[in-house]
Amino acid sequence: MTLSAPIPEHAQLAACPACVAAPDAGDIAARAAGAQGAGLMLSLPGAHCAACIATVEQALAAVPGVRSARVNLTLRRASVDAAPEVTAAPLITALQAVGYEAHELDPGLLSATETDRQGRDLLMRLGVAGFSMMNVMLLSVAVWSGAGEATRDLFHWISAAIALPTVVFAGQPFFRSAWASLRVGRLGMDVPISLALILASGISLFETWNSGHHAYFDAAVMLAFFLLAGRYLDHRTRAVARSAASVLAALEVPRATVLRDGAEVVLPLAEVVAGDLVRVRPGGRMPVDGVVVEGQSEVDRSLLTGESLPIFAGPGAVVSAGEGNLTGPLVVRVTAAGRESSLHRMADLVAVAESARTRYTSLAERAARLYSPLVHILSFSAFGFWMWRTGGDLRYAVNISAAVLIITCPCALGLAVPAVVTAASGRLFRKGLLIKHGTALERLAEVDTVVFDKTGTLTMGAPEVTNLGDHPRAAVEVAAALAAASSHPLAQALVAGARAAGVHPARVEALREVPGYGVEGVWKGRRVRLGRAEWCGADPRAVTASYLCTGEGAARAFTFADSLRPGAEAAVASLRGQGLHVVLLSGDAQGAVADMAARLGIAEWKAGVLPAEKAADVQARTQAGRRVLMVGDGLNDTAALAAAHVSVSPASALDAARVASDIVLLGQDMAPIGDALRISRQASRRIVENFGISAAYNVIAVPLALVGMATPLAAAAAMSLSSITVSLNALRLK
Repeated sequence: MTLSAPIPEHAQLAACPACVAAPDAGDIAARAAGAQGAGLMLSLPGAHCAACIATVEQALAAVPGVRSARVNLTLRRASVDAAPEVTAAPLITALQAVGYEAHELDPGLLSATETDRQGRDLLMRLGVAGFSMMNVMLLSVAVWSGAGEATRDLFHWISAAIALPTVVFAGQPFFRSAWASLRVGRLGMDVPISLALILASGISLFETWNSGHHAYFDAAVMLAFFLLAGRYLDHRTRAVARSAASVLAALEVPRATVLRDGAEVVLPLAEVVAGDLVRVRPGGRMPVDGVVVEGQSEVDRSLLTGESLPIFAGPGAVVSAGEGNLTGPLVVRVTAAGRESSLHRMADLVAVAESARTRYTSLAERAARLYSPLVHILSFSAFGFWMWRTGGDLRYAVNISAAVLIITCPCALGLAVPAVVTAASGRLFRKGLLIKHGTALERLAEVDTVVFDKTGTLTMGAPEVTNLGDHPRAAVEVAAALAAASSHPLAQALVAGARAAGVHPARVEALREVPGYGVEGVWKGRRVRLGRAEWCGADPRAVTASYLCTGEGAARAFTFADSLRPGAEAAVASLRGQGLHVVLLSGDAQGAVADMAARLGIAEWKAGVLPAEKAADVQARTQAGRRVLMVGDGLNDTAALAAAHVSVSPASALDAARVASDIVLLGQDMAPIGDALRISRQASRRIVENFGISAAYNVIAVPLALVGMATPLAAAAAMSLSSITVSLNALRLK
C-alpha cells in the first residue's frame, strides 16, 4: 500500500482531566502491583476514562500467563504481573484487538518517580497546623474575654501543650530549609520565617511561665498554617510528575529478539551489541539503530521525526530505535544500541534542555533575596534600640523585636505568586488547560513567538479518506474488502470511511498482504490490488493516496488528508491578533506543511525538520532574545518542548511530550491556547499588584511595630490580614 500516514500516537483522544491530572482508583492498585514486582509495564496513550480501566485489565487478564493487570489512569500505564516466559508482544496484540495502542516501558527507569511524598508531607503538616490553630484560637477567645488569672494561666498552658508540638512538627519544612541556607552563608526566605516561629513560641512560653497577661501561641500556629498553605500551593503548581528524560529512556524497547546460531534469543537491550542481527516483527518498535539486511516493510517514523508519510524499508535501509515496523518482518544488523541509540541521544538532549530551564527563578524568589536580609536588620535594630532606650528591659525589647519579625514575615510575599497561579490555573482548567509548572504562567506572559508542530498538534494525526464519493460503489466495495485485511492506518481509514458511507465490503478471496506494497486478492476471478502506485501500475499523485487496480481501466486513487484539530484556526488567529509571531516547524513533507501554513495564515514555516534541528531552532530563537512558546505532541517534539521558554502539549500526546510540557491541553479544541496568553498577562499584573500590596502593608505596619505600638499578637493579625488581602486580589482572576 502507499504508506503515507503514521500510526496515530493517540488511537483515542483523551479529553478527560483524569488522564493527566487527578488520581483514580487504579493508582493505588497499580502502585501495589509495582511494589510486588510487576514484570511488565505498558504505556497506554489512548486510555482516557474510567471505562478504559476495565476494558484494558480484562484484555490483559485473558492473555495466557498473566496473573494480574492494573491500570494507572493518571500515568496512562498498565502494570502486569505475569509468568517469566510472557513477553510484551502478546499483551500489545491483545490491547490492539480491543482498540488500544500500547508501548512497552522499562519499569526500572520509572520506579523512583511514582509518588509525591513531599506533597503528601506538606498536606499532612498543613492539616495538623489547621486543627491546632482552631483549638488554640478557641482558648485565646476565652482569655481575651476576660478570664481570671488562674483560668488565664491554665488556658495558656493548654495552648502551649497544643501549639509547641505543632510548631515543631509543622515548621519542619521551614526549619530544614533555613538551616540549609545558613550552612552555606545565605539568608533565604525561610530564615525569617523560622525565627518568627521560634520567637513567637519562645516569648509565649516565657510569658506563660511568668503568668504574663499575653501569650502568642495562636500567632505562632496561625503563622505556621498560613505559611504551609502558601508552600503547599506553590508545591502543587510546581510539581511535575517525573522527568521527561526518564520517560524517553523508558520508551526504549527493553528487550530485543536476537538471531544467534540460527535461533531466536530474547535478550535485554543492555546485552545487544553492534553487529548483532535483530528480528523486528510487524507492529513492533525498533529496539536499536541499524541497517535492514532481510525483509520488506514500511516504517513509521512519526515518533522520531514527525513525518506523516511512512517510508519503504528493504535491504540496505537505515532504521532507528523507536521507529514502528508496520507491515512485514525485518532482520536488522545493529549499528547502535542502548545509550548509543538515537532515542537515547534524544533523551540526553531533553535532559540538557530541562536543566537549562531550571535556572529560571520566580519573581518571589528574586524578591526574597533582597527582602530576607532587610527583615533581620530591622528586627535586630529594633531589639538593640529598645534595649538601649529602656535601660536593658530584655522582655520589652524581645517583644518588639518579635513583633517586627512577625509583621515583616514574608507570608504575603510567599502567597503572592502561588495564590495567583492557583486562581489562574483554575480559570484555565475550566477552559481545558492544565498548568503543571509553578512559573509557567509567569513565563507565558513573556512570550513573543509561538512555534507549532503539525502532525498530531494542529492536526488530529489520523488520516481520513477525502474522495470516496468520486468512485463507483463497486470499486469502493472492493477497496473496503482489501483494506480490511491490513492494519495499516490508510487501510483502516478507508474501512472506516466506507463503513460511515454505508458501503459493505465485496466478497474478495485469497487475500494476502505484501509487506511494503499493499494487499491483493481475487474478485470475480480477477486479481485486484490496493496499495502503492507503482505496484498498481499508476502514476503517483502529489497527495497522500492509496491505489486500487481491478483490471478494468486505469487504477483509481483514494486520497487522504489529516483532519485539522478543532480550534486550530481560531488559536492561530487569536495569537496573531495579540501581536505574536507564529511559526510552523514539522518533520512532514514540504507539500503538506506548505498547505497547512497557507490554510492557517502562518507566514514562516519549515518542513522536514528533524528533532535535534527543531530543538536547535527553538534554542537559536531564545539566544536571539525571543521568548518561545512551543506547542507539540510527539516524541520528536520533546527536546524542543523542554528547550522552549514555555511549552504546551495536548492530552492525547505521547507521555514523554506531556511530561516535558509546562501546560497540557485537556480537550481537542486548541482555541484555549489564545486565552492562555491573555490570562497569563492578567496573572502577571495580579502578581505585581500583590507585591505592591505586600510592600504597602510593610510601609504602614513596620513603623508601628518599630515604635512599640504593635504586640506580637497584633503583628500576627496584621500579617494574616495581608495574606488574606493578597489571596482575595488573586481571586479577582476568576
